[in-house]
Amino acid sequence: MVNVDVRSLTQPVGIMRIMAAILTCMCFSLAGAAGASSSSYWAWCMFTWCFCFFFTFLIVILEFTTVNSKVPFAWDDFTTAFAMLASVMCLIVSIIYPTFFTCKTCHRAIGASVVSWVCFATYAGEVVLTRLYPRGETSGFLSTVPGIMKMLETFIACLIFVSLDQSQYTANSGIQWCVAVYSLCFIFSIIIILLTLAQLTSYLPISFDMVVIVYNILAAVMYTTAVVIWPLYSFSKDKQRPSNCDHFCPWDKLVVVTFMTIFNFIVYTLDAVYSIRLVIITTPTCCFISCAFSLYLYNTCHIQQAAIPA
Repeated sequence: MVNVDVRSLTQPVGIMRIMAAILTCMCFSLAGAAGASSSSYWAWCMFTWCFCFFFTFLIVILEFTTVNSKVPFAWDDFTTAFAMLASVMCLIVSIIYPTFFTCKTCHRAIGASVVSWVCFATYAGEVVLTRLYPRGETSGFLSTVPGIMKMLETFIACLIFVSLDQSQYTANSGIQWCVAVYSLCFIFSIIIILLTLAQLTSYLPISFDMVVIVYNILAAVMYTTAVVIWPLYSFSKDKQRPSNCDHFCPWDKLVVVTFMTIFNFIVYTLDAVYSIRLVIITTPTCCFISCAFSLYLYNTCHIQQAAIPA
């Protein structure tokens, strides 16, 4: 029997989720009425609004029917992580859509842009409420620093994929290597998120923390090569922006991919450093070394005090 929790709709977080669902629905409705476009950026904007609407509406329904208490993963961790992801996605879309698809006479597109900014504020407010007033439960993976970094890595990779043009890398082995780096790192980050969210890490025959450390180091090294190779091969012909470049100029997309590659390299590097530091601090070997060093200092001080004449 399914119970109904009306309180989930009247709490501040529940009200903000209902507002976010309505606003995201308004966004893709106004953008669709304003006219479709063959640009990958337009498709990304529509996907973002539809994605946020679907999961926000799903969260509201599951909490209203109390089905969320029966899911096999940490529900509060999932909802907090989704709010963070949705706020970042709406922020990027609120910048992309008015930049490429609005004009002085495009009233519906302007309306979609304004409502998108309100969506971002709504999701950001939900993040503030959930972080300032937690429910007292232990934070899950997605709400921690490594989890947030993993979500950020996959999100930046999505922006890279949106900006890629097939004609730019089909005949260039260096660019193809960069695309392989983006794809492999994206896939493994998604796998890590899913394994952790489904609480399947304990079933692996090897230490999951060590696997994550090795992966983070390899991903940082691979992105280091991409940071060097991508601009070297992409701008070998046109080092400056062509004069006939419009809003959807391929040269601009190359610049976007370059900056997103640098950002993701920084995130992967920070993730690797943080995971190494986290594991080293919590390992028994480190504790043993720390205790031995403390004992050595104690004995040294004791011997020196005994050698001082009374």
